Amino acid sequence: MKVSYKWLSEYVDLQGFTAEELAEKLTRSGIEVDIVESLNKGVSGVVVGYVKAKTKHPDADKLNVCTVDVGSGEDLQIVCGAKNVDAGQKVPVAVIGAVLPGDFKIKRAKLRGVESQGMICSAKELGMNDKLLPKEIQEGILVLPASTEVGLSILDVLTLDDQVLEMELTPNRSDCLSMIGTAYEIGAILGRPVQLPEDKRHPNVEMSTTKAEDRISVKIDAQEACTQYAARLIEGVTVGTSPLWMQSRLMAAGVRPINNIVDVTNYVMLEYGQPLHAFDADQVDSGRIVVRLAHEGEKMVTLDDIERTLEPHMLLVTDGIKPIAIAGVMGGANSEVTEGTTNILLESARFAGPSVRKTSRQLGLRSEASLRFEKEVNPEAVISALDRAAALLVLCCGGKVAQGIVQEIGATYTHAKIALKLDRVNHYLGTDLSIQQVKEILDRLGLEYGLLDGGSLIVQIPGRRGDITRDVDLIEEIARLYGYDNIPTTLMTGVTTPGSLTREQALRRTISRLLTGSGLHEVITYTLSHRESTADYPGLYPQYTPIPLAMPMSEDRSVLRTTIVPHLLETVTYNRNRKNDDVAIFEAGTVFLSEEAEAGLTKQPQEKRVLGIAMTGSRTGSHWQQKQKKVDFYDIKGVFERITSYLGLHVEYRSAQKEGFHPGRTAELILVTSSGERQPIGYMGQLHPTLQKKRDLEDTYVLEAELGPILQHADYEADYKLLPRYPSASRDMALVVDAAVPVGELEKLAAETAGELLESIRVFDVYTGERLGEGKKSIAFALVYRHPDRTLQDEEVAQLHEGVVKALETAFGAELRK
Repeated sequence: MKVSYKWLSEYVDLQGFTAEELAEKLTRSGIEVDIVESLNKGVSGVVVGYVKAKTKHPDADKLNVCTVDVGSGEDLQIVCGAKNVDAGQKVPVAVIGAVLPGDFKIKRAKLRGVESQGMICSAKELGMNDKLLPKEIQEGILVLPASTEVGLSILDVLTLDDQVLEMELTPNRSDCLSMIGTAYEIGAILGRPVQLPEDKRHPNVEMSTTKAEDRISVKIDAQEACTQYAARLIEGVTVGTSPLWMQSRLMAAGVRPINNIVDVTNYVMLEYGQPLHAFDADQVDSGRIVVRLAHEGEKMVTLDDIERTLEPHMLLVTDGIKPIAIAGVMGGANSEVTEGTTNILLESARFAGPSVRKTSRQLGLRSEASLRFEKEVNPEAVISALDRAAALLVLCCGGKVAQGIVQEIGATYTHAKIALKLDRVNHYLGTDLSIQQVKEILDRLGLEYGLLDGGSLIVQIPGRRGDITRDVDLIEEIARLYGYDNIPTTLMTGVTTPGSLTREQALRRTISRLLTGSGLHEVITYTLSHRESTADYPGLYPQYTPIPLAMPMSEDRSVLRTTIVPHLLETVTYNRNRKNDDVAIFEAGTVFLSEEAEAGLTKQPQEKRVLGIAMTGSRTGSHWQQKQKKVDFYDIKGVFERITSYLGLHVEYRSAQKEGFHPGRTAELILVTSSGERQPIGYMGQLHPTLQKKRDLEDTYVLEAELGPILQHADYEADYKLLPRYPSASRDMALVVDAAVPVGELEKLAAETAGELLESIRVFDVYTGERLGEGKKSIAFALVYRHPDRTLQDEEVAQLHEGVVKALETAFGAELRK
């Protein structure tokens, strides 16, 4: 909310406080002021001038020589290149010695041989936000109303000697979305009374002889969504530009002036927080207003000339047959105020916030008006704002106000009443306030109250403070105005519970620590993805279709992801494009799965946490002692094995064919639980060469695994073993087997056969060559045997080892290499 300091001073006395001091007090009381902006960007010496004559420059087709009266008694000759300059205009003139924004000083000059004694200025040259002005004014000089007095300072005429406080309001302080609401807040902080607006620019509002009820009727058919609808009729108006003072205040608030009718409704909305809408009364059939819900498939063209299809939950303002406005959101083109409008039907209503919020979001129509209806800023301002707007319409547009207000009230607004106990106030704040001090603060807030037995107060809450619903809200108000700095510091008392991580949180942090300790960097990517993100890499859940968003930010972020790897690959590509070729990253994130993705969701999608790893480039950097080595399959396998080993998990690696992976360098991850159940949890391996080429990547290795089973079966309690007291016995064997036999299967059978006496088994050599024969390979194993309680005898080691060899020969046709 942008608040003009000068405008605010009409409601509360601000003498003795600068805008900066006011901002500091507001911030200290709980409403943060983000910035204090001065509307004067460095203008001085600019006055109102009258263009008496205009002639063409003798030597330049695009320049004009103007004779300008600036009230000094002597006409000035000014050369101007603006297309819209003309005789008879009132314009801002920077005379010699004036200064414009950017410390631009005006001096006597000659333009193409003709002397120029100043400069006729545009809005942009005066430092104004010309984007809030009509296009024709943006492209030329600023033309002032004909009634503007010549010689006045432009700072006074355009109210540029003002400052604007931009407040960052929290959702509960919607009362400050109006000038009057802000005035009550300032009045409470400063301890000064609030003066409600009185139009002092004309003596009385002229009433017509017409009775409004003879021309207008109001009926509410949807009283759950509209509890009050009031209308006034203003006859004989003239549509044109609004007064300069009103335009200046609207622009200071960031609102574009349009015409005097619309500007009045916007002005009163900013003043009272009550949105209004003006209909062309002659376009409303028989002056009949019916507020109802839309019919299924009903259509209407809104003010932005877009035809919109409405749904049954949307609230409409109709003439009994056709819709003329979407209630609280936008008016219809069929009742729009135009230059030929002479009679105005002015609407002021109380629409239900949830109804307006749902409709505006679904249609993508958010405005200052819908924002205030959503928050139900001040339900008591319906009539007062309507009367204020009617008076301003007569002032700015001429015409007369028809007698009476036509309205229907479905439900009257009732004031909340809250009991406030003094001892509860002091208990919560740690203060020793007296009942008189509490009363003084409530008086400053403009709250009415009565005294109950026992020193308690019963406080009546006005409609403008809908955020106050409980006694603790009143206690917070007392704390704000008493001053947080004045509240003494006290120690906390009561029972406390030490915080701790859940098992899942602790495990996830452990996994992150292990991966970062292995040299990987953690990344966090978008959960939103492109529709085609799974085309080349379907991930762990190819059977699920990505869930589309109803209102995506962009095509690249239009669906919820079902796999995490494409985002990791984007990160790898991003780094490689910036000459960082060695990338090792991981992410533990969420994917979203639903079988209803295409048909539309009727229930929440299933969320699963997955671990993704991507590695590419070199394992080590260049060094004089060693050569660079590229990462390979066993690097990513080793990183994952560090996690499973630490967490006490047993995972088997099985050769696999998986879409998106290299057909010969891919393994399926099989988690073996303590009960012996084998559960597939993911895949790892090299990306398919086609996918690597498409993404302009070198050899890249990825892993994607479900975190749920890993966290469920992890046993990360430390398991300590005594150092061995007895010597071990080592045996080596080299087996010749078919090339297709997995080494892991050989290891697994050897360990099962040897039993508990086998301490370790590892592969120390793999050989293939012509000497072995086609389709054969030699695998050399080193086995270590040890008994925990005694020294093994050579005979029993030999017998045990021979059993291992025979088991491998029987199962896989292995032969000892000779």
